[in-house]
Amino acid sequence: MIALWITLQIIYVIVVIIVCMRIINDTQSFAKSLAYLLLVVLVPIFGVIFYLSFGINYRKRKMYSKKLIKDKTLSKQLEMLVLNYAQTTFEESKPILKDYKKLINMITNDTLSSISDNNQVKLLFNGEEKFPKVLESIAQAKHHIHIEYYIFENDKIGNQIIDLLIEKAKEGVEVRFIYDDYGSRGVRGKLVKKLRKAGVKAFPFHRVIFIYLANRLNYRNHRKIIIIDGQEAFIGGINVSDKYINASGNNEQMYWRDTHLYIKGAAVYFLQHTFMCDWNFCAKDELELSMAYFPLSNTIDLPKEKIVQIVSSGPDSRVPTILYSQLQIINLAKEEVLITTPYFIPGEGIIDALVVAALGGVKVKLLVPGVSDSKLVNAAARSYYKELLAAGVEIYTYQKGFVHAKTAVADKKVAVVGTANMDYRSFDLNFEVNAIVYDDEIAQELTSAFYKDLAFAHKIDYEIWKQRSQAKKC
Repeated sequence: MIALWITLQIIYVIVVIIVCMRIINDTQSFAKSLAYLLLVVLVPIFGVIFYLSFGINYRKRKMYSKKLIKDKTLSKQLEMLVLNYAQTTFEESKPILKDYKKLINMITNDTLSSISDNNQVKLLFNGEEKFPKVLESIAQAKHHIHIEYYIFENDKIGNQIIDLLIEKAKEGVEVRFIYDDYGSRGVRGKLVKKLRKAGVKAFPFHRVIFIYLANRLNYRNHRKIIIIDGQEAFIGGINVSDKYINASGNNEQMYWRDTHLYIKGAAVYFLQHTFMCDWNFCAKDELELSMAYFPLSNTIDLPKEKIVQIVSSGPDSRVPTILYSQLQIINLAKEEVLITTPYFIPGEGIIDALVVAALGGVKVKLLVPGVSDSKLVNAAARSYYKELLAAGVEIYTYQKGFVHAKTAVADKKVAVVGTANMDYRSFDLNFEVNAIVYDDEIAQELTSAFYKDLAFAHKIDYEIWKQRSQAKKC
């Protein structure tokens, strides 16, 4: 018995050494590495289990490949085509792009997502504006409908969309539906079976299996994308759920403030590419590149209007591109940065960028929830306020209801609408996608919306904040 105990101890020590070596080799952050090392060494067994469940660096391991094309020669040709298209678009487009050349190049070189200058763009505020437009576009679909959502509820609007998808599938339209297996767990049973029975191809992204429960819950598909016939697309913060629709006269329902984006034009190609990569990862049948999904008429029939660039990232990315794009937007701002986010746990990089911008004379305003769906997240977010307030960042807490929009606008020139929160999960763990619009009209409209929201927000006073009780600080 003693010999067995000694053998188990030796095995455990070997396991701890191997895990520690992996932590040192696999974790990029010194602070995070030290924390994991202390946990593994000082907390027997649980520390090892916790690291293996939550601490593995999937960006290094690459959860899946983004490559749609396995032919290296063809892949290289398309890469050069995208880069040439980006350069031509940059040279022929509005002067506004000159101020954001570093941002554009960074995204293009890392993700091969080019700027495109022939797009119609419309901001959609709250579910009341989004869902009627979504239902209208789906009803007019002729060839295919691609839908990808983090949360898709089994409720009134969810079933409206599902019934319409079934109707379109019966008409012969190709319908593909990706749902996050955790966020959309309400549709995993009967509704998915109903869709499949009607001819809709529906698959979960990164299926939750009990033995891998912790890891798979840690890496979710937070994207919210709809693509119609390769010509129209929707992207933003609004999931499919009744709670996003503010019904008039319903005083019991919490008011949800959110923002979505409708795009028609060449930028849809890059959202289509993101969807197809995700589809080939999670579905049993692979999609191949085809002109049917990237119709040339999408770019020929539209005038040159709004300039849009799609940026997606996740555990599969070489670098956290969405984080880097947010940093660049803040760093390039000359006059004003307006950020709305429901979850604010940004990390040192964003904090430093906001502080430097504010100290440099840029007006930095941050709108966060006063009422949140997560008290823990709210408490964590407040720990960053003191440093920001001391530097001159203005922080506002939304009081009308819950602000769930994920937007940023700088200098009334560039606007960001997407799925990514200003937090560690969105920057490093979740699969996210944002749309960046380089256009003063859209940026001005988003700026106006931000200031309208401030009418329902409370500005945090730095002096009062410093004097709050110890209990509130905790």
